[in-house]
Amino acid sequence: MPMRTPILWSEALLNATSTSKSSEGHLVEAPAPEQPLPPRHMHDTYTEILLPFASSPKLFEQYTNAWGGLRTGMLMEHLDSLAGSISYKHMLGPGVETLGRIHERGFYIVTASVDRLDVLAPLLPVRDIRLSGIVVYTGTSSMEVAVKMEALGASGVEDTLLLGRFSMVCRDARTHKARPVNPLILGSREETALYSMGENAKKRRQSLALHSLSKVPPSSIEAEKLHSMYLQYGQDNGLSNYERVWMGETHLEKTMLMFPQERNVHQKVFGGYLMRLAYELGFANASLFTRSHVTFMSLDSISFAKPVPIGSILRLTSLILHTTPPGEFPGIVHVGVQANVVDVRTGHEQTTNDFRFTWCPDDDAAVLRQVVPKTYQEAMLWLEGKRALEMGDQIRGERNKKPSA
Repeated sequence: MPMRTPILWSEALLNATSTSKSSEGHLVEAPAPEQPLPPRHMHDTYTEILLPFASSPKLFEQYTNAWGGLRTGMLMEHLDSLAGSISYKHMLGPGVETLGRIHERGFYIVTASVDRLDVLAPLLPVRDIRLSGIVVYTGTSSMEVAVKMEALGASGVEDTLLLGRFSMVCRDARTHKARPVNPLILGSREETALYSMGENAKKRRQSLALHSLSKVPPSSIEAEKLHSMYLQYGQDNGLSNYERVWMGETHLEKTMLMFPQERNVHQKVFGGYLMRLAYELGFANASLFTRSHVTFMSLDSISFAKPVPIGSILRLTSLILHTTPPGEFPGIVHVGVQANVVDVRTGHEQTTNDFRFTWCPDDDAAVLRQVVPKTYQEAMLWLEGKRALEMGDQIRGERNKKPSA
């Protein structure tokens, strides 16, 4: 089910104009959803995409990067599209083939956030890749979609390359308020475990939001770590085994015009396209900072605050937010990318997305440059990066644990 719109842009403009004129005359009430909504079986939402790189050199050519590997940003774009397709499949039923018009179905689905995408194995280009996903949890108006990227060997052996979670929300097409989603039917122990995982992910995300440094001060332990870092790296003490880099000096940005070719079914810029742009800018910044080619470790979070309109000017800004101490192996770099829509008349910028990524040098070498915050705002970003790296270490540690005998 395509997440890119089949409607011509000229037709979309005409539809927008006619809708605007009709809304001036009277308010059209949104049709109430069926009550109660029919429950859906979890397994009916399963969807997969096969990318046969091993058997199709032409397809591989479209995804290859300069080093002969795969363009991870393009695969992220597919994962976002896949999560959207799965969400619509859950709402419309397993037999759906096309989405139809928004005003006809009365609702639309958007990506609220991406909790994590963790790389578990190298993305080698010589194997076919399977992207798959399933709805694992439903709230009142939200859905948790788990996605997986696997490599398929010639012998049929499957190797899990990446795991992740998308949070999707349903909105009324006319009021743009929350709209109920179909509940899930759990048919096995495995599905019950997946549901519990999705429920816990939602609770953890809510807890993290409550303890965000934009709302509450850092803990005493975090404050001590911050001060210790300042004493060690923030002063000119004559040490020469590392290079101090002020966070503000890692600023890297890209300004672009958003064209209709990158629109989604809602006539806004496709979220997966924004993910790819942010990933590629973050990759460039991590490479410049480490002075080496880097390997992607995880997407730590993405927030989608507002849609990006077609025709808008988008400014992507990147900063190195946190680095492991100089000499620590492997060296790890946490990068933030913020997407802002710029009002050309006033110059005012409005944040639409916030992306967080983690990379390390290809050879797991140490990073001999230490990023240091200069302002209080940068210090809070440094602590957020520290939290993200600790969470990543915890997740990778749990997945690498071997079951006891």
